[in-house]
Amino acid sequence: MDWASIFIHDTTWAFAAEILIRVTVMFALIILFLRFTGKRGVRQLSIFELTIILSLGSIAGDPMFTKDLPIIQVVLIMSTVILLYRLCTWGMMKYQPFEYLLEGKSLYIVEDGMLAHDKMAEGKMSHDEFFAEMRQQGVEHLGQVRTGLLETDGEFSLLLYPPDDTGYGLPLFPKQYQAVDKIEPGIYYACMYCGYVSYLSNPNQVCQRCENDCRNWAKALNTKLVR
Repeated sequence: MDWASIFIHDTTWAFAAEILIRVTVMFALIILFLRFTGKRGVRQLSIFELTIILSLGSIAGDPMFTKDLPIIQVVLIMSTVILLYRLCTWGMMKYQPFEYLLEGKSLYIVEDGMLAHDKMAEGKMSHDEFFAEMRQQGVEHLGQVRTGLLETDGEFSLLLYPPDDTGYGLPLFPKQYQAVDKIEPGIYYACMYCGYVSYLSNPNQVCQRCENDCRNWAKALNTKLVR
């Protein structure tokens, strides 16, 4: 095995120095480009902004080691992308339909302590993902949540009920989120699909809200939120 061919091949000292210059220039251009996109973190980027950031890999990567690709071409490409980004940002500020087209709409996931199951499919997230987001904000059950909104940047915004207005709701932690096989009188139960709360006559009762989508029932909680 020719180790020199693997690690060095036909690389000359001149080309090695050229690579160092190219990488330094491209690194500076990337920093400059990201400076123009603002100070938000990756998770806070919209789909539109994330697409632009990901495109940097192709725009900036090849010129770092390709001899036949002059840096001036990359500067022109990145300048054009920055200009388009600025134009799109201006268009989104002026025209809301254009903003919806590029960034999407915020989705109501929880309304009045129940899951907006008709809109959940639009969010492309599972029940477990929604529950995880709410658990991370200290929510124990849906009865504590008045409104839950999935933002266009992937963040989850919550409006909580005051402690005295907390109602019964679907539990969000795995140990409590368990289907019951026996009904106790005088106990509230929550549909494990939509969060609808009701008294039950049997564990196979169909949910009045989501009907055939009802999977099972869990014992509802009404503990107050403690922060």
